[in-house]
Amino acid sequence: MNWTEKYRPKSLKDVIGNKKAKEELLKWAREWQRGNPSKKAVILYGKPGVGKTTSAYALANDFKWEVIEMNASDERNREAIMRIALTGAINETLGIDGVYRSSKEGARRLIILDEADNLYEKAGDFGGKRAIIETIKKTKQPIVLIANDYYELIKGAGQELKNLCKAIEFKKVSKTEIVALLKRICQLEGIEADIALLDAIATRCDGDVRSAINDLQSLAYQKKLTKDMASYLGYRDREREIFMALRRILKSKDMRTAIREAWRLDESPDNLILWIDENIPAEYKRADDLAKAYEFLSRADVFLGRTWRRQYYGLWSYATELMTGGVAVAKKGEYRGFTAYHFPKWLRSMAYSRQYRQVRLNLAKKIGKFMHCSSKKALDFIPALQKICENNDDFAARIAIKLELSLEELAFLVGDKANEIYKEAEALKKKEKQSLLFNFK
Repeated sequence: MNWTEKYRPKSLKDVIGNKKAKEELLKWAREWQRGNPSKKAVILYGKPGVGKTTSAYALANDFKWEVIEMNASDERNREAIMRIALTGAINETLGIDGVYRSSKEGARRLIILDEADNLYEKAGDFGGKRAIIETIKKTKQPIVLIANDYYELIKGAGQELKNLCKAIEFKKVSKTEIVALLKRICQLEGIEADIALLDAIATRCDGDVRSAINDLQSLAYQKKLTKDMASYLGYRDREREIFMALRRILKSKDMRTAIREAWRLDESPDNLILWIDENIPAEYKRADDLAKAYEFLSRADVFLGRTWRRQYYGLWSYATELMTGGVAVAKKGEYRGFTAYHFPKWLRSMAYSRQYRQVRLNLAKKIGKFMHCSSKKALDFIPALQKICENNDDFAARIAIKLELSLEELAFLVGDKANEIYKEAEALKKKEKQSLLFNFK
């Protein structure tokens, strides 16, 4: 189970950070409970992972309010919002116990519109923002709009939201509070974690609680977590930045915006073309749009090839403009809705290949050190060692202890049995003295 869901707070008092924001939200909810809210809706805004959505659900749970949610995966044009949100906002509801009570008696449903800054608008249609404004004006129920970018939400047709809604900013959660949360999760999961590792995770997530919990879970394949495991976390922040830039490029309707986004991202064109190539089919649905987009992409690839052959990097700019601006204007119309983008398969396979080679080399170095030979010579012993370890778990556990193998290195030798054998090795460490570890009699 995903730990962000497993440890999601059920009550507002258990949500970490943002004390002032939570107090303002609670004050607004109490006004609704009394039947005299100063504002019918609130906007919770701030960077991802700081507790906006969690606070909204925790609030509903504290007040025993039913929840109706629309998020980025839903169709959220005017018609959908009027059908779902407005209907839920103006009708009476059952209490949490299933007994009918009127709004005057305290029965409420909380309307939550997540990622509200991604509402759609088009020429000739007032779109989602106008529908939300109309819903807020008519509502008999509390409404929460959740946004990462407040100014994106209130611009254009959304200007009236400034006066209709109470705006509450959620700021980054402090490193101290995140470390304390990670320690509590480790205790509940029976994990022994180096405080330096938890500090590194909290520093790296930059106030994003969800990211911190995900990072911790990604390392928790064993019950003892050490400081050096922070290096396993990879480049989550950079990957997220690329996904955001990719969305702006493929959703863009003009060449200049797409090109500017590519320069802002500052990713090498030979990598960027892989991301775009992987995700064009996810975004462009019409066959003629796909064909034209890949025509621009193939021309960009020609310039990349010339760059490498001639070692003239001035051609990179032409390649970048074709793969971004060209692909952006290849589509005849706008594609609405949320699109799930993917990490390039080729890059993933190459990363796995590099990781495989690095684990193999590290294992050879440890074998070579023990046998007093070079790493190159030690590589010849690995197949035989794999064969022995496959058929003898006890031997594999003792090898793991003697060579001080990591879980990855042990997995290279024994495959899927690595976790089980690693635990056996840890148990052996406690029971036997170092001098008896290689006594196979």
